[in-house]
Amino acid sequence: MTQLLNNEAHQLKVLKTLYLIRDLEEEIAKRYPEGKMRCPTHLSIGQEGVPSALAPLLFSYDLAVSTHRAHAHYLAKGGCPKAMIAEIYGKATGCSGGRGGSMHLIDESVGFKGSTAIVGNTIPIGVGLALSQQIKSEQGISVVFVGDGALEEGVFYESANFAALKKLPVLFVCENNLYSVYSPLKNRQPEGRKLYKMVEAIGIKSTHADGNNVVECYEILQEKINLIRAGSGPQFIEFDTYRWREHCGPNYDNDLGYRTAQEFDNWKVREPIARYENWLLENTLFTQNHFSQIRGQVTGLVQESFEFAESSPFPDVSTVNDYIYR
Repeated sequence: MTQLLNNEAHQLKVLKTLYLIRDLEEEIAKRYPEGKMRCPTHLSIGQEGVPSALAPLLFSYDLAVSTHRAHAHYLAKGGCPKAMIAEIYGKATGCSGGRGGSMHLIDESVGFKGSTAIVGNTIPIGVGLALSQQIKSEQGISVVFVGDGALEEGVFYESANFAALKKLPVLFVCENNLYSVYSPLKNRQPEGRKLYKMVEAIGIKSTHADGNNVVECYEILQEKINLIRAGSGPQFIEFDTYRWREHCGPNYDNDLGYRTAQEFDNWKVREPIARYENWLLENTLFTQNHFSQIRGQVTGLVQESFEFAESSPFPDVSTVNDYIYR
């Protein structure tokens, strides 16, 4: 048994977060064809491991920013699922007032400072938040979620260099799902290049891990977060993972030919939820009955979230100019 994931409350938090991300997004995919969610949506199904492992390790005073594929990160940081679904439905009760949709989520009450559709756009914001924490001598850290594609944006290197120079309390979490839309890494990076090694060359301590092994993710994240809190400066972790559904939308897209059925199947058998359940069972920490009970609670929350969104009003037309900076 691992020496680190031995906290029962943490074990439960990880499991609930895994279930919530998977079940809420599966329900989004199921209902999306109804035409009531009038915004693009990027699902994290298959990639639940990293944010779920991170969930019990952060406090409300820790801050986080994310990408266009933000649902899992928002939920793992404690963002309100009802407000998230209402936002995707464009309702006034949404976390961005119904104005942002799936790619623009925010819940400042839990330190989730926002996500954006522009690749790399939140990286300097997350580093700026860490600078603010340092200047104010605050105890929190800043978490910057990125995908492998964001490491091909110049702003990442500018921000990472600044974070290294100032020894900022920032954790870069890279979920490498192998594809930038439909382009594999081999079409975007020289053969043999390791992303985490490239970042390490900037002067940031970097490591690599299996993003579908929840226990391994937890151990590495806890180690790196402890180092940041102790004043060691920024850390970077590259997690290998894999999205099941299309880049944007609720469907499966293996018929497009940019990835093979065998590749998909090989990753699917390594999916994070079943592997974590098996670990809990093998270490006699949970039973199948526990799984069923927790899943039932999550199912109820998912249904409540969609009922809340369906019954909420759309923003009043008189507020069309609210929240606009001129």
